[in-house]
Amino acid sequence: MAAAALSGGLAGWAERSGRRRACTAACGPEPGWLRFVFYGRVSTEDWQDPVMSRARQREQAGALVRGYGVIVAEFFDIGLTRKLAWACRPQSAALVAALADPDRGWDAVVIGEYERAFYGSQYAAIAPLLEHYGVQLWMPEVGGRVDYQSEHDEKAMTGLGLSSKREITRTSIRVRTAMMVQTREQGRYLGGRPPYGYRLVDAGPHPNKAHAAWGRRAHRLEPDPATASTVRWIFAQRLAGHSVARIARALNEAGVPCPSAADPGRNGHRSGTAWTLGAVTTILENPRYTGRQVWNRQRTDSELVDPANVTLGHRSVQRWNLPHGWVISDRPAHPALVSEDDFVAAQDVNATRGPVPRDEPVVRRYLLAGLLACGLCGRRMESAWSNGKPAYRCRHGHTSAMAPDPGRPKNTYIREDKLLPHLPALHLLLTNPAARPRRRTRAGTDVRATASPGEVIGYLREHEITLTWNPAAATLQARAPETAKTATVKTS
Repeated sequence: MAAAALSGGLAGWAERSGRRRACTAACGPEPGWLRFVFYGRVSTEDWQDPVMSRARQREQAGALVRGYGVIVAEFFDIGLTRKLAWACRPQSAALVAALADPDRGWDAVVIGEYERAFYGSQYAAIAPLLEHYGVQLWMPEVGGRVDYQSEHDEKAMTGLGLSSKREITRTSIRVRTAMMVQTREQGRYLGGRPPYGYRLVDAGPHPNKAHAAWGRRAHRLEPDPATASTVRWIFAQRLAGHSVARIARALNEAGVPCPSAADPGRNGHRSGTAWTLGAVTTILENPRYTGRQVWNRQRTDSELVDPANVTLGHRSVQRWNLPHGWVISDRPAHPALVSEDDFVAAQDVNATRGPVPRDEPVVRRYLLAGLLACGLCGRRMESAWSNGKPAYRCRHGHTSAMAPDPGRPKNTYIREDKLLPHLPALHLLLTNPAARPRRRTRAGTDVRATASPGEVIGYLREHEITLTWNPAAATLQARAPETAKTATVKTS
């Protein structure tokens, strides 16, 4: 009797175990047996507390899976926007990479809030991957497990993605509108590094009551006693007709610290070694030196990370706006370092370059622009007009902002018309002779057809071949990447 009971019990246990294993193979482990991995994200560290945000998301995820399993691991991204694709976030990318590991140690992913994980169409890119590896997805918005085959769940996820995207768009519009009004009507300092020549000073409690309650203070610009005089001198020199290069060179020779050296704490990404042409130009083109607040000189565009793989999402790219897109305060917001009339006049100054020909201006075209490299230093040679003809030069790293180094090699110059006649021969050496068409001359001699200089230039650009000019040996060299073949011709 006991043996029969035991036999029946074992049979029932085997049947239940078989059903459970079959279900596990098809749908994953049963509720109560699941091992979850938690994924979360917090967008910024400055305005949100990563510790509190993580705890809140983790608590919501834990409440959702309570009674169905336990959270055994977590991936949490800090300081990243939801617009970044999963492959571009370190922690979510690590989670995706672990999917293919059969010994990963978890069976399902749980998320505390949809917006912390997905944006736009990101769910549509991740769900098939989770389904492929048999990993479940649990979310509060559907009350538990997401059914990959359910049209209702797919519709819900699509709607949430669009809502998440709309929230970002609306927030961006509100913030930009507020900043535009604050700049134009209030002349408020909106953050960022102060321009060279100014320093930040306290301007009282923050105008937003919530921010003021947190102890945040407003700031305004004030002339910096150490650098304001340099800005005034730069504008005076420019109004006197001096070139940007001459101004930069004079500052370097006088030992005046450049902007990044004068404020290294805010310019850790720059070397701070010397004044450059760009640094002087930036000062001369900054209208904030007139005392007015200016915003939106730069904009942030969104472009695909990889056009060949749209699932990687978009990245932010900063670009300069034209002056008509700038937002300028209606009245002065801080002490001016240069008058508005002088600032406008400085934009129209052109340094004297010698006599201008009276005949019609010559259209300057450089056929080899971007194709020539210097055989002495390896740098790309720059286009330079020489005696009314296109030419190319290399200054071996020297800039007009610095005094020339006596040990530096002399500038390399080569006129374009000296190189063009040799391009067809160079092309014949690079290409496979067997593949070239042949033609017969009047004398009956069988010769190889040669390409024109224009055709050779097109060939070089198409195959991304760089020409190297060696002035010492008077040779022009090219290397074909596909065949690793190097061709050299003597130009004199």
